[in-house]
Amino acid sequence: MSNEIDFQSDGDGVRLSVKVVPGASRSRVAGVFDRALRVAVAAPPEGGRANAEVIELLAEVFGVKRGAVQIVRGQTQRVKVVRLTGVSQANAAARLERVLG
Repeated sequence: MSNEIDFQSDGDGVRLSVKVVPGASRSRVAGVFDRALRVAVAAPPEGGRANAEVIELLAEVFGVKRGAVQIVRGQTQRVKVVRLTGVSQANAAARLERVLG
């Protein structure tokens, strides 16, 4: 299923689109939506709390530190572009495949 995600190589990392559903009962990777990774976060979309939780969740999923995850576009939108530093496209796809099953 991770092959449905549109990963883009970006120097020493990758970029991907993330569709965020804030205010969920728990934070989790919820699948794929329109070639974007769909994530649900428990935090509300107020004061950057949902963005912080997205960064925390993606750092855990991709096995990197929080500082290696950056929202580069769409900070106030539900669909965001996220950059993962120090992650290859193949490694990102493999980790996501384990999460998505």
